[in-house]
Amino acid sequence: MTGSDPLRLYRTVRLIRRFEERAIELVHAGQIVGGIHPYLGQEGIAAGVCAALDREDLVTGTHRGHGHVLAKGADPARMLAELCGRVTGLNRGRGGSMHAADFGVGVLGANAIVGAAGAILTGAVWERRRRGAGIVGATFFGDGAVNEGMLLEAFNLAALWRVPVLFVCENNGYATTMPVDGAVAGTIAGRAAAFGMPAAVVDGQDPEAVREVTAAAVARMRAGGGPELVEARTYRFDAHHTFEHQVRLDYRPPEEVAEGRSRDPVDIAGARLDPAARAGVDAAVEAELEAAVEYALAGPHPDPATALDHLYASGLTARTGGG
Repeated sequence: MTGSDPLRLYRTVRLIRRFEERAIELVHAGQIVGGIHPYLGQEGIAAGVCAALDREDLVTGTHRGHGHVLAKGADPARMLAELCGRVTGLNRGRGGSMHAADFGVGVLGANAIVGAAGAILTGAVWERRRRGAGIVGATFFGDGAVNEGMLLEAFNLAALWRVPVLFVCENNGYATTMPVDGAVAGTIAGRAAAFGMPAAVVDGQDPEAVREVTAAAVARMRAGGGPELVEARTYRFDAHHTFEHQVRLDYRPPEEVAEGRSRDPVDIAGARLDPAARAGVDAAVEAELEAAVEYALAGPHPDPATALDHLYASGLTARTGGG
């Protein structure tokens, strides 16, 4: 979906929202072990960016990456099964929340190492272009990654080799609990100038605005324009991680949270639809996720005896430890 399609764009935003809310329920129920990093409030970025990409284009994401995987086209049921650690998941229950991947739709994986996904994608797109593939890529990262050396090295190599990668900063204002103003000198978009990359700042709460900016950047990249950076300004509605639901960290003033929640990407996208059409999408998404929960919980857990399988690319089975 590279052109504007308000109905499909709303469906993606709504799907991500309800997926995250159902996943949080499963965390509280003990079905998802270890918790998740909710994407609530940032759905418009993943939806808008991926709406401007083709199926073959590549994507890498972050520890807050469920929205990226879903927006690119992964099956919600298999994604939820992955979070629940079931063999029916996208990665047989071995990737979990922070490492989910679906190569079939171009998702090379989420990544829990801050700033690492940009380097992975730059290398992957460069290699595919060397083989003649006409693809581009988009990599997502947070404001907390913009001072990481690995990401800056990816900027440098992508610009030097003119690799068509869109670097998407999801600036939600906080790196865990650190406000961006206390961690980032200068501006995030300004980082691009040092590497000769074009940059744009966009309202990350408006999925259509994100799609338009991304589509323009992707068109230039496909024409040989090299990498670009987009800073999507957004607000995280929920906790950095679901552990905050228990410890109740106090680092965001209630009035700030209320103001951030006042511009909801679900409502912004939904307001562009006829109410009946919106209600139809909501009902369809609800049915799909109800089935996804049933599918996820019905799948078996991996056999502990296979824990070392797939450790080596050659297929070699690792030797278990001995006394």
